[in-house]
Amino acid sequence: MTYHPDRNPNNPDAEERFKELTEAYAILADGEKRSLYDRFGHAGLGGGGGATAGFDPAIFQDFGDIFGDFFGFGDIFGGGGRRRSRTQRGADLREDLNLEFDEAVFGTEKEVKVRRHEACDVCQGTGAAPGKAPVTCRSCNGRGQVRYQQGFFSIARTCPTCQGSGSVITDPCPKCKGEGRLLRERTVEAKVPAGVEDGTRIRFAGLGEAGAFGGPAGDLYVVLHVKEHPFFEREGNDLYCVVPISFPQAALGTEIMIPTLEGDHRLKIPEGTQSGTSFRIRSKGVPVLNGHGKGDLFVEVRVQTPGKLSKRQRELLAELGPLTPVENKPQRRSLLGRVKDMFA
Repeated sequence: MTYHPDRNPNNPDAEERFKELTEAYAILADGEKRSLYDRFGHAGLGGGGGATAGFDPAIFQDFGDIFGDFFGFGDIFGGGGRRRSRTQRGADLREDLNLEFDEAVFGTEKEVKVRRHEACDVCQGTGAAPGKAPVTCRSCNGRGQVRYQQGFFSIARTCPTCQGSGSVITDPCPKCKGEGRLLRERTVEAKVPAGVEDGTRIRFAGLGEAGAFGGPAGDLYVVLHVKEHPFFEREGNDLYCVVPISFPQAALGTEIMIPTLEGDHRLKIPEGTQSGTSFRIRSKGVPVLNGHGKGDLFVEVRVQTPGKLSKRQRELLAELGPLTPVENKPQRRSLLGRVKDMFA
């Protein structure tokens, strides 16, 4: 690569050095020549430039592939190239969409504004004026490649005039100026299924950028951002919340109304319920995305101690205290990190 003639135009020293390198490769690529060289040096190859004198382009097929990868020549040491297609697939697009918590749970339909390139309605994406068509490129005669001679090398490159397509537009479309596409803003109706989460990506096939010169369109990806709920916390398809109860309710038992995403639910609190107890309400969670069923709602109750007491409350609690002794011994701390305390 360092001494390749294309990188060193009009440099005879580099050309001579490159010939030496190719000669060395010819020897190494041929087991018989390599054996003769190891035993007798250049003399074993017929003297001096024996390897060069016996130059065979077929020996360099792999070598040419190596240079084709590095330099983008497509063809070296003979052979033919492949014409590139003018049509190209359009780029994918991304749009962000904000949702309320309930919209993510139950699904919704939203309008998304998208700026994208669309096929020109005059030339139908060809880039040529109406009634006209691309013509064969004169630089490469429709092959998509042009060939250069560098010493004893024949190098094929992508045609710089037609960019490898083999044809050029001589009469461009007056509306799109030969681009075949126009930038427009469209409103896309995005149907959001029930049960999506924050960060969910929805793919809308074929709603991205139009392809160049009639190529297929890319896709549109809508990324969802879901707002937090005032007191529900979501984990997968399950919901969690914390509800305060009084000491008499926990001790004597009661029934309380619990809000759910589908309305209030009556929850029975048995007597003797301890603070931190969690109750499971089945099928009151989030619908399974593209599936069946729902998650559950977990309600943790916490006994709330009043901060201010009236005189009568103090008297009653003073009478109750000796009747409800508690052994004040340390206990292991429970793990409640999964729930969000709405009263913190």
